[in-house]
Amino acid sequence: METTHHILVVDDHKEIRDLLAKFLVKHGMRVTVAPDAAEARRQIKAGSFDLIVLDIMMPGEDGLSLCKYLSESTSPPIILLTAVTEEMDRIIGLEVGADDYVTKPFNPRELLARIRAVLRRTHSMPPIRDAPAGERLKFGRFVFDADRRELTVGDEIVTPLSYGEYLLLSAFLHRPNVVLTRDQLLDITRGRAANLFDRSIDNQVSRLRRKIEEDPKDPKIIQTIWGGGYKFVGTVEPI
Repeated sequence: METTHHILVVDDHKEIRDLLAKFLVKHGMRVTVAPDAAEARRQIKAGSFDLIVLDIMMPGEDGLSLCKYLSESTSPPIILLTAVTEEMDRIIGLEVGADDYVTKPFNPRELLARIRAVLRRTHSMPPIRDAPAGERLKFGRFVFDADRRELTVGDEIVTPLSYGEYLLLSAFLHRPNVVLTRDQLLDITRGRAANLFDRSIDNQVSRLRRKIEEDPKDPKIIQTIWGGGYKFVGTVEPI
């Protein structure tokens, strides 16, 4: 039997909340509603959700603030509801951790399709295999220091990592020898709007290769899997 997904709908307009709740329940989902960010925070602390549909424009704390707060902790994926004219809000929302957005006015069927697509992507994430304990991980000649966000070779060479490189390398090191698609890497690193930013992962991989590969043009550690994505090849050991 198919799992019933639990969706939290956060919107200050009662008619929208009620419409979405009724529509999503009709299509086999369990729904909780909240009229504002304060109630959403209470519901999130009290319950477990598979996805949050979050309106940006709300009185009090707005959706972008709540989205940023949620993205800084372990939270379910988020789809933003945004006015068609608020392009900057959509961009900011994606930057702070939203997974997708739907512009108002919207067709409930479009939102349902987006919800299902995001759930498929996040629920198909490969599990972490033998995740090392601790914050320092050794692979090849490198030591990855997660706290300091840097790579060392022996006691001398220090290579700082950008935040994006740190997230990407951490994703690879916790899933060695597993093929990860671009969408999955976008999910893991919380840059998950693949329809807009699917080249960002390729650019990050290229920059990371320049720091860890002997020949970035002939990579041996982060391999390209044609038609699949990327795979970190090697052994990862905790220190």
